[in-house]
Amino acid sequence: MTMLIKHAIIYDMEGNPPYKGDIYIENGRIAQMGPALTVCADEVIEAEGLTALPGLVDAHSHLGGFNMVNVDECDFNEMTDPVTPDVRALDACNIHDQCFMDACKGGVTTMCVTPGSGNAICGLAFIAKTAGKTDIHDLVLRNPSALKLAFGMNPIGVYGSKNQAPMTRMGVIKVMRDAFNQAKIYMEKKEAADGDPLMMPEFNPKLEAISLALSHQIPLKIHCEQFDMLTAIELAKEFDCEYTIEHAWGSEFFLPELAAGGGAINYGPVGVPTGYGELTHASIAEVKMLEEAGLLVSIITDSPITMPELIYIQAGEAVRRGVAHENALKMITINPAKALHVDDRVGSLKIGKDGDVVLFTGMPAMDVAANVKYTIIEGKVVYKQGEGYGKCE
Repeated sequence: MTMLIKHAIIYDMEGNPPYKGDIYIENGRIAQMGPALTVCADEVIEAEGLTALPGLVDAHSHLGGFNMVNVDECDFNEMTDPVTPDVRALDACNIHDQCFMDACKGGVTTMCVTPGSGNAICGLAFIAKTAGKTDIHDLVLRNPSALKLAFGMNPIGVYGSKNQAPMTRMGVIKVMRDAFNQAKIYMEKKEAADGDPLMMPEFNPKLEAISLALSHQIPLKIHCEQFDMLTAIELAKEFDCEYTIEHAWGSEFFLPELAAGGGAINYGPVGVPTGYGELTHASIAEVKMLEEAGLLVSIITDSPITMPELIYIQAGEAVRRGVAHENALKMITINPAKALHVDDRVGSLKIGKDGDVVLFTGMPAMDVAANVKYTIIEGKVVYKQGEGYGKCE
């Protein structure tokens, strides 16, 4: 199966200036790019007047696991134990959830899907395409992709109401530190056993899951805002873990510490009600401050908490607050791809990468009337404006 996209204004997110040209996709990968390609294709899309971007990448979502109509149906929050590192979002993800098609409508082709934040240690996230197959496992790029942790009022609110630890911020970090220390001891025993089954510790799925982060196989994905970010950085430093900070509201007060910590920032969403404590300072203006501090910054939607289209709307707000236009586009394409370690496949338009392309009418993050005309995943149209969604295989 081949596809040729003709005469688009191409923003490749590879550092090149935009240009008018063609994109040829073969067997799901970009095979050629350039002006006036002379190739035949099974499907040709005339993109004159349209803007071509790589498929958008959302580094933080709960697609297929949160029912926003019935809050009792929340399969991504196993709130029976504050430490559930071994539960996997992949096992509870409903690919037929309308949110997946909403993501395609918003131009989002790759999502990191993570468990909810009701526990101190929440479980394992995964990364997948948003359409193209009927089995979620066939859409996966990386599983597991991160170990989700949560600071602040989410776990405190869940377990404090049960009069159970953790019911304070002190309790949250203690729960995490205790579990991580147990995992360190578990790993040391396994190493000392040197393959001898008689010396191996009893298999522990919780400690196995935490060990993935302690051994640098996956990063920590840490839900936190305000001064909890400082505690998160200290935890990652203490146990030598790679990490990303999720949400990061109030980060303007901790820019030097965040820069020194070295973790990427997945910022947002800002389309949420602000209230008290950690729910204040949800301002897209902070992404410019974070960028200027030298951090890798991505914009997230937390969908379905907010609509997937908010990803490019927020990018437009970042431009309004002073972020350079192309840098704002990077925050919804190549930056999250790098933060998720899938930039070898997605996040930019480059020969050899996946044929994930979104075609806009108008200029996203610059033109308030910009809309998604086509969303293409691996050379197949999964959404076309006015015609709805393509069929999954």
